[in-house]
Amino acid sequence: MEKNRTLARLGGQKCKIWTCVQGLLASFDMTRASASTAGAESPEVLLRKATLARSAAARAKYARRGLQSPGRLDSTTRTMLLRQLYLSHMEGRRFAEALAVAKKMVDLRVMPDVARQDAARACLGLGDFQGAVHELRLASRVSPPGRRAFHLWTLGSVLYLNGHAHAAVGVLERAARWGTRDKPLYQAQLELARRACGEAEQDLEVLRARLEGAPCGQGYGQFVLGELAYEAGDYEPARRYLQAFVERTTSGRVALAVALDGELRRAQELLARIDLPGS
Repeated sequence: MEKNRTLARLGGQKCKIWTCVQGLLASFDMTRASASTAGAESPEVLLRKATLARSAAARAKYARRGLQSPGRLDSTTRTMLLRQLYLSHMEGRRFAEALAVAKKMVDLRVMPDVARQDAARACLGLGDFQGAVHELRLASRVSPPGRRAFHLWTLGSVLYLNGHAHAAVGVLERAARWGTRDKPLYQAQLELARRACGEAEQDLEVLRARLEGAPCGQGYGQFVLGELAYEAGDYEPARRYLQAFVERTTSGRVALAVALDGELRRAQELLARIDLPGS
């Protein structure tokens, strides 16, 4: 989320939330806001500064100043400022504070699915798996149709990465049905979940080729491609994909690494297995 900038920052499919956030941000008429305040920093200007901040501390500073602006804030601007404060807490790994801010966003009922997804991320940071699953289920229920597949896929991937493959299968099946452009990603992760349950329905090479040829095969897709290659016993491509995913994720913003902590741990686990003698 500018849309492509934030998409690149999040490194793939997990960034869809950011796309809708940036869509709202772009709707603000910044020129009009600046002119009407005669040089004063309006909440909209402070929101822009928070969004472009280079550090978590600066992000939080501008977000708080915007929230403390005199006069009444409309719900959309307040939600966007709260989200910048939420991100600063996530970047600082202050997950309890991030969850509290996410709940305030939920109460405002602006982009409620985004707020629920944010709350889930904070829950995962706190180690509250059940809380995260609850928030993600709610996100999929209140989401507009265009984002429902994404929320279902996120829920399915969280279940899968936390050892609940059987539960993940049903959720990922729904994600694959709802999915459009990102369907190859959802189908690939669905097959991985099935195989974790001792079942196999689709050819891994077919899924891999389909994902490699799709835009969703970049970013987060590299993690799934690495898993597909590892499952097929094709270890050199698996190493290449997984290393690219780890490097891209850990070299970006802290919030990205925090959001993809489960995927990072899984990727590093697989890389360690590949590097064992005899692999």
